[in-house]
Amino acid sequence: MSQIVVRPIPDAARERLTVDGIDPLLARLCAARGIESADELDCSLAMLIPFGLLKNAEAMAMRLADAIAARQRMLIVADYDADGATACSVAMKGLSALGAVVDFIVPNRFEYGYGLTPEIVELASTKSPDIIITVDNGIASVAGVAEARARGIEVLVTDHHLPGDTLPDALIVNPNQPGCDFPSKNLAGVGVMFYVLMALRAELRKRGAFTAGRDSARPEPNLGELLDLVALGTVADVVRLDQNNRILVEQGLRRMRAGRMRPGIAALFRVAGRAAHKANTFDLGFTLGPRLNAAGRLDDMSLGIACLLADSEEVAMGLAQELDRLNRERRSIESGMQEEALAVLSTIDPADRYSLSLYRDDWHQGVVGIVASRLKERFHRPAIVFAPGDEGEIKGSGRSIPGFHLRDALDLVYKRHPGLIAKFGGHAMAAGLTIAEADFTDFTAAFEQVARELIDESRLTRTFETDGSLSRRELTLDTAETLAAQVWGQGFPGPTFTDRFIVVSQRLVGDKHLKLRLAKEGAEFDAMLFNHNDWLPDSVDAVYQVVANEWRGNKELQLYIDHWRSAE
Repeated sequence: MSQIVVRPIPDAARERLTVDGIDPLLARLCAARGIESADELDCSLAMLIPFGLLKNAEAMAMRLADAIAARQRMLIVADYDADGATACSVAMKGLSALGAVVDFIVPNRFEYGYGLTPEIVELASTKSPDIIITVDNGIASVAGVAEARARGIEVLVTDHHLPGDTLPDALIVNPNQPGCDFPSKNLAGVGVMFYVLMALRAELRKRGAFTAGRDSARPEPNLGELLDLVALGTVADVVRLDQNNRILVEQGLRRMRAGRMRPGIAALFRVAGRAAHKANTFDLGFTLGPRLNAAGRLDDMSLGIACLLADSEEVAMGLAQELDRLNRERRSIESGMQEEALAVLSTIDPADRYSLSLYRDDWHQGVVGIVASRLKERFHRPAIVFAPGDEGEIKGSGRSIPGFHLRDALDLVYKRHPGLIAKFGGHAMAAGLTIAEADFTDFTAAFEQVARELIDESRLTRTFETDGSLSRRELTLDTAETLAAQVWGQGFPGPTFTDRFIVVSQRLVGDKHLKLRLAKEGAEFDAMLFNHNDWLPDSVDAVYQVVANEWRGNKELQLYIDHWRSAE
């Protein structure tokens, strides 16, 4: 079941935006996304929320400045996804430029699991650090921090995940920690690290570290050079693109389009066959991000970090090609697992369930999250997919639907059934957990019960939220290019429209896509319906995107059909 709805448009906000000089179509779209003034669309760096509002950012800056002065050794402990990789790269580049002695490790997900565990601290201690700095993890690492302190290693935590009931005994920078009044709770891990660097640069500036004539003076680094990495990690981690995040992403995209990006990011664009001078959030989320994530899913994220840190185009290209190979392998594994999951689901009726929990003992731990996402999209149910973990355990990754907070649901299962979940973490739309293999059936039943209690049945109907109709005069290549130049993403969704079309012609492309010619108000438009090989009826109500399609040097308007139903 599905329904098509149109976002409400506050007329007063739309009128204010139009009066402020915003394009009328953009004014309509932005008003529908809660924008009330042109200032909220200002993506200049001057509009960033000041770092002083981020709890402990200045305190951590002072500690890092002291450590730099004392030549203490710092060690970054990173997460193994794209946010962790970019956060690690930002920390390495930024701290080095500010004078720190710094190195990094990133846990192999198959050996050590997530976060600063006691086992990771043991591994880290072989590098004899004075300070461990976590990026994109650490807020739940109570035992790991305790182990580090016992070994005489100080820990500084930078993270963005939701905290548990107990915080680690460490200096923490996290917009979601208790007592933090930072207006944006949506910073990615890489964004948090970038803010710490801004605070550190300001602290070093106060101490005269960049003053000419001093023996220890060094050039003041331009932290803006790190914004391509910040943009990639922010989009790839699918955090909400509030104004603050849109500024970080927009500024990073500008650097990419101008050719002023890291060699590793340029190489990822090339191996993906995408044009960096037209970089947009789709590129970051669906082409670069997956290639970077492939290293952490199948191999070792050190490979991805090495690509991002590479200083030469030649080295970066070799690493990007290896990441591209791993991504192709990941897609193959994912495809096989998805087929097997659908075969399992063919024996039940997903419509009778409020949740989906699946496990096979030959599935790949690094790909379960992607498969869960695919199942969630297909069946519009929260889905958790498990694969073998340590002896006797299985590890799951889940994805949720709007209105069902996945981490809170797992917390409820954890509290109702002590011992059923060994550990878990995450946020509203995605979470991970570990259970005993023998408890899979019991967990499935417990999770289904919680889902039935917390999900209103109406939310199990997939809703396609659109921006209404486009007139014939708005259906132009100029419109497509205008929309493509904006920053869209999680919490600020890219525009889709809905209209009734006559299907003038249709033909199969590549045995699995439909190329269409659609008519509306006497005009005809090219369109594509991907992964669909059955003929459409003569007339359809379609949900679609307008795209500036470029082929062999020519640009043309094309409509991408997201959803359709017979107009008859």
